[in-house]
Amino acid sequence: MAEYEAVLEQSIDVAAPPAAVWELVRDVTRMSEWSPQVVSTRLRSGFDEVAQGAEFTNKNQQGEMEWVTHGEVVRFEPERELAFRIQENWVVWSFRLDPTDAGTRLTQRRDTPDGISDLSLELTDGFLGGQEAFTQSLRDGMRQTLERIRDAAEGA
Repeated sequence: MAEYEAVLEQSIDVAAPPAAVWELVRDVTRMSEWSPQVVSTRLRSGFDEVAQGAEFTNKNQQGEMEWVTHGEVVRFEPERELAFRIQENWVVWSFRLDPTDAGTRLTQRRDTPDGISDLSLELTDGFLGGQEAFTQSLRDGMRQTLERIRDAAEGA
């Protein structure tokens, strides 16, 4: 089975208080505004708001490839952290907010506490250019995501 990096993490400094940054990242349905890979996100039936335990569906795209994933919010700490686990590949994505003298340090992280599903690894190798190329596209996407959130928070 293909090798993958267990943890991907990037941070950015935002010249806005944690409360302002939180308003942007707390709502997973806005993910398509930030992430270059997410086309749309909607809460699943029975969930009216983003909170601990809320479930949602993502439509993702990279090049010609499109796929759907299902997530569940596993950590929801206002003005501190939002994390969600993706059912299909088992990874946990999170945004952590740390106050700084100049505003907020925003960190996006992808963890693999349970590994990555065999199916996801096979699809990545077969259709998304392999682990190394896909990991680089995830890193690029994380950087773009953080920059877009920063720009929105700073009013750029």
